[in-house]
Amino acid sequence: MPHIMELVGKTRVVIKDGKVVEIGIPEVEWCPLFAKVRGVNNITPEEVKKNIELRIRDLGMFTARRQLLGLDTYVAFGASEIMMSGLRSGFLETTVTACDGAGTVITSNPALVQGIGGRMSGLIETEPIEGIINGIQKFGGTVLDTTTAAIDPAGGVRKAAELGYKKIAVTVADSKTAKKVKELEAELGLDLTVIAVHVTGISREEAQGLLENSDLVISCASKHIRELAKPLVQVAAAIPLFALTQKGKELVIERAKDIKSPVLINTAELPVLPEHKQPRELK
Repeated sequence: MPHIMELVGKTRVVIKDGKVVEIGIPEVEWCPLFAKVRGVNNITPEEVKKNIELRIRDLGMFTARRQLLGLDTYVAFGASEIMMSGLRSGFLETTVTACDGAGTVITSNPALVQGIGGRMSGLIETEPIEGIINGIQKFGGTVLDTTTAAIDPAGGVRKAAELGYKKIAVTVADSKTAKKVKELEAELGLDLTVIAVHVTGISREEAQGLLENSDLVISCASKHIRELAKPLVQVAAAIPLFALTQKGKELVIERAKDIKSPVLINTAELPVLPEHKQPRELK
């Protein structure tokens, strides 16, 4: 089974044996983050291929030499950065995320959650890589299913509860999973923070379901998330992160405490979406 990830304009990429074997067509032609960090103003399959090959070369993604620990931040308020700060401060006890070569991972190690997620995009499918799984276990992580590397956020939340954790953050990418983990929160008496990611191209109905069952959402290039969100806090203007609940707001504040550069805090009618800064075209 190959590894499948969607990245940079939600372009589908297939990786096998550490090599890119298939590249799809980007759904978005311009991403403000990609333009700022990589200087790329037109997303093409060739640019996406270069980007994933860079991640494989520099980080060992999808290979046994995967770099799993990291404290360097790619963006100030990404999902992994927020969870890292939440773990450091004690706001969170553990996290449930996805990692190439391992699938669902439960970890309370801030450096491991950042190392796994700092350069992670939309991981759709992966297969077990023994070196990655062993590394995660060595650094204090638990792999939900070492034989299949299944991506199962709800299963990860249940496992985290079995391990004795209550204050758990989990990343989800669809409304059905978000609803399922919120039901688990009630059933198991947890204090769950749900972070919605990888939302480019979702339907209006799907966006509404995610917003109703998440504490934080990273808007990616989603038109419907931008239209429907009623955030308590917004971080950034080009690819906004929205805190939708008081709990989400407090976790964003925990992250802000860790930011070394100056931070502007202001009140405004939200969301604030300058047209020239948004990805093109919004999906």
